Amino acid sequence: MRGDIHNVAVIGAGPAGIATAKQLLAENHFETIDVFEQQASTGGVWNYNPFAPSQDLSIPQTNPHQPLEEPIWECPGPAGQVQPIPLFVTPMYDRLESNIPNFLMKHSDDSSLEDQPLFAGHEGVLEYLNRYAEGVQHLVKFKSQVYDVRLEKDNGKDQWLVCTRDLISSRVTEKIYDAVVVASGHHYVPTVPDIPGIQKWNEAYPGTITHSKYYRTPDAFKGKKVIIVGNSASGIDIATQISTVGALPLLNSKRSEAPEYQRTAPWKRERPEIAEFLPPSASLPRAVRFTNNEIECSIEAIVFCTGYYYSFPFLSSLCPPIIVTGERVESIYNHLFSIPHPTLAFIGLPYKIVPFRTYEGQAAVVARVWSGRLSLPSDREMRAWEAQRIREKGAGKKFHELTNLEDFRYHNEMVGWALKARPGKGDESTVPPRWSKEDEVVRKNIPAIKRAFAEMGQERFAVGSLEELGMKLW
Repeated sequence: MRGDIHNVAVIGAGPAGIATAKQLLAENHFETIDVFEQQASTGGVWNYNPFAPSQDLSIPQTNPHQPLEEPIWECPGPAGQVQPIPLFVTPMYDRLESNIPNFLMKHSDDSSLEDQPLFAGHEGVLEYLNRYAEGVQHLVKFKSQVYDVRLEKDNGKDQWLVCTRDLISSRVTEKIYDAVVVASGHHYVPTVPDIPGIQKWNEAYPGTITHSKYYRTPDAFKGKKVIIVGNSASGIDIATQISTVGALPLLNSKRSEAPEYQRTAPWKRERPEIAEFLPPSASLPRAVRFTNNEIECSIEAIVFCTGYYYSFPFLSSLCPPIIVTGERVESIYNHLFSIPHPTLAFIGLPYKIVPFRTYEGQAAVVARVWSGRLSLPSDREMRAWEAQRIREKGAGKKFHELTNLEDFRYHNEMVGWALKARPGKGDESTVPPRWSKEDEVVRKNIPAIKRAFAEMGQERFAVGSLEELGMKLW
């Protein structure tokens, strides 16, 4: 690529898409930057849909190849007077608080998230993201769903036909772009494992099994015997909420150890993975067997907090496919560039990360590569990177997982790469800073910080910093 990319489409106007748009705009090179967002506002996954969503979930759910999600329509005023608003089911739920301190979570060029509590609620994060997006709002085409992205060739050069549908008028638009950024996230297709007996159990007790994507409030679990499957951040938080109204002890089935302070929660009983959903019987009603052969019966609700598949239905025409098992993106370099088609990039594939700053670093690299100021390694070197990653992490869900400060090292690598860009018209001040040693100390101590914050009860909402929390880490 020698700067011959001039027209770029960005899919998604959430945190990743807006960070990308800012970096592309600051490069002062691209003639067209179109950001497509199917929702009515920026914010992406942080948009909270308060309406109880209808659960359209197969049990089990093991297929990443799902169609595009259909909107839920809200009419905010009298019929015929106000344009309807398309809403989509996100994993956002009532009373959700972030699991990253505000000063670490914020974008590098906007510190206003620090005006929120130390662990901001979803309303505060969305407010922050909408404000952060103001400088690129003019690039965003709202209520526009990308339904197909097709690879085309022009004199041997990759180009992309992007097909969109206006969700209000149903008008279809097709446009050719030199490059496409996929920044639409990966919280779309839930994972519910195929555990022996689960399908028949679900048929016998319909509505009992759900996924965290469809959770909104604990009210529906009042007085019920509940199993939470998984101990990720959402699993721990949802379990804590349900424990205030559900029958105790709440059961938490998990594969890995929970944080120490969660293991000692008096309202919870930890269990290993579910080995089998037992057939309905009078002696063992609504029963499951765990891998340690313990049996629990009279289960009234099961919430799977087991994550999501990677799924990009608008890219289904690509061959070879980028999604096979749904556990990772195939033929990818540095969690970022498609190896066979490097004018296709993905922002935000890694998980277990501090996300916003990671997106900034990734986007800074993409903008500079596509403007011609940075070069990609050879195809052979990029495939060698992918092969090495598979040797280290496997070809499954851990491929994009960045743990034990790996996300900090990855971000610093992205920043270092972006800063090697050749001189041009771009604004170098937009490259985010590297993470510092002090940041690393905070990152390592987030569980302890979160615990101290939670223990303050209602008073925590007035706490906006480590100093106000009374914690000293250095």
